[in-house]
Amino acid sequence: MDVKTAFMNGFIEEEIFMDQLKGFTFIGDEQKVCRFKGRSTVLNKLSKAGTHVLMKSYGVMISLRTSMNLVYTRRSVGTIAYVVIYIDDVLIIGNDVKMLCDIKAWLSKQFSMKDMGEASYILGFKIYRDRSRRMLGLTQFMYIEKVLKRFKMEHSKWGFLPISHGIKLSKKQSSKIDKELKRSSDIPYASAVGSIQYLVQCTRPDVACVLSVTSRYQACVGRHTGTQSRPYLNT
Repeated sequence: MDVKTAFMNGFIEEEIFMDQLKGFTFIGDEQKVCRFKGRSTVLNKLSKAGTHVLMKSYGVMISLRTSMNLVYTRRSVGTIAYVVIYIDDVLIIGNDVKMLCDIKAWLSKQFSMKDMGEASYILGFKIYRDRSRRMLGLTQFMYIEKVLKRFKMEHSKWGFLPISHGIKLSKKQSSKIDKELKRSSDIPYASAVGSIQYLVQCTRPDVACVLSVTSRYQACVGRHTGTQSRPYLNT
């Protein structure tokens, strides 16, 4: 669901302060902080505060709070629903259709909202469903395609193993002669490792072991280590 209007009707209990901006500090009072007075400057804080009050009144309790998003949970006998709020987008997920419909109807009464239907993407993640197996998951297939294009591997074949069988890597395999050193410096090895690290943290923990092995040789890239970053880009 998408919120058409910002949450301006917040109920904030505390005062908001911020550090003095760099270049605009008061001489002699550098240790002091600034207090917000304007309504618009605390819009984000008011949004969260107001949303929290409304959610609590409906029986939806907060379970996770960060600087950018809120996650609420509502439980009943054998049913559970999560309401995820990211700026002005709302994602609702649960195991009971009636509860989800009730939450959507209640939210629509509180705010001007647009029902976008079943979610397909969220923050770059594709949501896939297998109703026959009652399975719901996330994939970063589009991100993987972008990574492959970045390293000119979009036409390479997909593999099943993240690393070649029987491969042994060591620092002794690093480049020694000037020609090889120049070639190694042109290989974006660290960038490839970093791209895979993001995948491991999100949706591909299965390649964590290979990432651990290959990331040890970022300072001494050789012919073998350079080529071993390729297989697990394609798994």
